Amino acid sequence: MKQDVERTAPEKAGTGTRPLIYRQFLSTRITHWLWAISLFFLLLSGLQIFNARPDLYIGQQSGFGFDNAILRFDAADTDDGPRGYTTLFGKRFDTTGVFGLSGSGDNQEARGFPAWATIPSYQDLATGRVVHFFFAWILVATLLVWLVSSLINGHFLRDLIPGRKDLKRLPSDIADHLRFRFHHRREYNVLQKFSYAFVLIILLPLMILTGLTMSPGVDASFPFLVEVFGGRQTARTIHFIGMTLIVLFFVVHILMVLAAGPFNELRSIITGWYRADRSAKDAAVQPGE
Repeated sequence: MKQDVERTAPEKAGTGTRPLIYRQFLSTRITHWLWAISLFFLLLSGLQIFNARPDLYIGQQSGFGFDNAILRFDAADTDDGPRGYTTLFGKRFDTTGVFGLSGSGDNQEARGFPAWATIPSYQDLATGRVVHFFFAWILVATLLVWLVSSLINGHFLRDLIPGRKDLKRLPSDIADHLRFRFHHRREYNVLQKFSYAFVLIILLPLMILTGLTMSPGVDASFPFLVEVFGGRQTARTIHFIGMTLIVLFFVVHILMVLAAGPFNELRSIITGWYRADRSAKDAAVQPGE
């Protein structure tokens, strides 16, 4: 593994062009796109699986004899025709067309999430499970490869773990983001570090563990997982909440890419090269690959 060395693209004298610096590791770029693909299929196939039982519970038991559901999608016939409903913590909302009942005209269908949000679009639990498990193992393998390579090349400690200086910059970094004032440097800003560390170190491993807890085969081999998460139904609920947080992270991530300069950000995650502020040139380094 090569040692880090300074590396910037040649810059014409007097042009005032901001320097190009080598910012992203090859391993970071590859795993980034593998995660994006895997999470896309995991989300849509996961909603297919959820539709087979469109409700969430806390605890070991679930069903009509228990009153521990925190979320439920269902449909009912009314004087105005069939309607779709979402019940959240006992509060019922009419969500016809999106949750509970989707489609139009004679093609209305009682289902949790609409057809356009699931893989496959029609109700097929078996296919949904096959797709979900396939990309789940790709995600696990990619996460392990990323972790090992990031520990070896220093990316993990340098770019993801906030230090004292980062914590001191937190108030000003929040203020800069609220003003859409972005600094283009080699290192991540403190909000990026916190969000990336939360997703990669906490959220994704939690999703993997709760997913394993829902597997009867894994429960037989590692029964303590059920106890740790307070039951398979609780694990399923945590899994769903984790998925929601990942979707929110993705939305914010895309908005920040658009606000900070989409061409520069995409070039960085595709080629590794990033157009930095002129003050960042002296700090530019090339990561070992």
